[in-house]
Amino acid sequence: MVYRFILNETSYHGHGAVNEIVAEVKSRGFKKALIVTDADLMKFGVVKKVTDILDRNDFAYEIFDKVKANPSVAVVQAGVDAFKKAGADYMIAIGGGSPQDTAKGIGIIINNPEFSDVVSLEGVAPTKNKSVPVIAVATTAGTAAETTINYVITDEEKRRKFVCVDPHDIPVVAIVDPDMMSSMPKGLTAATGMDALTHAIEGYTTLAAWELADTLNLKAIELIAKNLRKAVANDPDGREGMALGQYVTGMAFSNVGLGVVHGMAHPLSAFYDTPHGVANAVLLPYVMAFNAPYTGEKFREIARAMGVKGVDEMSEEEYRKAAIDAVKQLSMDVGIPQTLKEIGVKEEDLDALADAAMADVCTGGNPRPCKKELVLEVYKTAYNGK
Repeated sequence: MVYRFILNETSYHGHGAVNEIVAEVKSRGFKKALIVTDADLMKFGVVKKVTDILDRNDFAYEIFDKVKANPSVAVVQAGVDAFKKAGADYMIAIGGGSPQDTAKGIGIIINNPEFSDVVSLEGVAPTKNKSVPVIAVATTAGTAAETTINYVITDEEKRRKFVCVDPHDIPVVAIVDPDMMSSMPKGLTAATGMDALTHAIEGYTTLAAWELADTLNLKAIELIAKNLRKAVANDPDGREGMALGQYVTGMAFSNVGLGVVHGMAHPLSAFYDTPHGVANAVLLPYVMAFNAPYTGEKFREIARAMGVKGVDEMSEEEYRKAAIDAVKQLSMDVGIPQTLKEIGVKEEDLDALADAAMADVCTGGNPRPCKKELVLEVYKTAYNGK
């Protein structure tokens, strides 16, 4: 069996890592950046932390700040136009998953213009050229989009999100600086942190999981369990631990895939614009219970990484329940809603959501084989909380 692992060329971690942009721009000979970000990060001064560095070094740039949560085909196409008009030769993506995913789409289309409709990039598209170089500056500790080969775009016309998987899109440089995440509000910190936990648990239990990815995902679970509560309280050590934990699982799940939590979460964002982290966080314990009989001894190790004591003395049923309970407790402790009803999902949409989940590329990696009626039952359980 041959396993492939694709990672950033370079990544920088820790307080002050954002300053390394200077050396990277100089060593790579870049001339002008298009900064890809959103209006809120402009408004709250997060982008200024980067532009101040560029200004001090007389680096040329223009800003595209039209990204919105769950970026659409139209947003990517507008970004392509902005890149061309700017005369840029690289991008600096500043943000969580939405700006990072938008930058990936822009970079791929600039160098592979035959995919300019965006929707033809769904799945594993046969692009021939690497993306425009991207320096990815993470501002949330969750998506790990700065280190993955995946990006997700919303087709608003068809009310669906689609996943693109392309080795050509990975950012050349990742900046994982907890100082860039310090302005994240409590709710966003909680949701993105639970998104990271979902990545780690799904990446550990997915059909394509193997030892290298397992090692990274288990460490990520441990880091997230230890640091998310502190990060939500804006503790600097908690922020740093979460920044590392979400990146570590990103390295892994990008290369092995995910499962039906993501398959079910993507339609929630397409239907209701639900933040992706919130959708994952609500669904995770319900899907864990659904998958448990198909996971061998893996839930024992999840429980151990979550900090549960005495797992080696537990029966299979006990350690599986302990793992699920530990995830539920963390979710409650950081203020995540516990049912789909609470986040505005409509019961009459559940059937259509199940159809969309079955069409999602992530669903195929789930350890338990999925059929529409089974997925619909999980949606119903998550809707009512029982």
